[in-house]
Amino acid sequence: MTVQLTEIAEITEVTETRAAAPLAPAPTRPVTRVVLEVVKFGIVGGSGVLVNFLVFNLLLHGLGWQAMTATVLASCIAMATNYLGFRYFAYRDRSSRTRSQIILFFVFSGLGVVMEIGLFWVGYHGLGLRGVLASNAAKALSIVLASAFRFLVYRTWVFQQDAHRTV
Repeated sequence: MTVQLTEIAEITEVTETRAAAPLAPAPTRPVTRVVLEVVKFGIVGGSGVLVNFLVFNLLLHGLGWQAMTATVLASCIAMATNYLGFRYFAYRDRSSRTRSQIILFFVFSGLGVVMEIGLFWVGYHGLGLRGVLASNAAKALSIVLASAFRFLVYRTWVFQQDAHRTV
């Protein structure tokens, strides 16, 4: 009986030791990487949308600025804050910051702002979405459509995967 209890204790110790050993990290699959990238893009983009809406509503509904001026300024401020989030959070594993990367970011972001402004103009002036709720709905739709464009160009041309790194 004593021998059996000792053997059980030794087996338990071995089992506990094996269970406590850290597991090797699973290799990252391409689908997992893209999903993680979309999540990070969403976090940074969501904070940019928050900045965009706060500035837009402050200027348009709080201070009474013109709608187009408010949306342009709000979009530009959000674009500037998004650069920091994308560079240092969402795409920090990509190639290092270069002058061409910064230029590409602001060129493509500028195109996204132009898309956003054009879509907002259609909603606000063309469809008459002028109330607080309606103007914010037009702003939201314009941001969503322009963000799809931004996601594709940022990941493809601005924050390119570094060829020397293996992730």
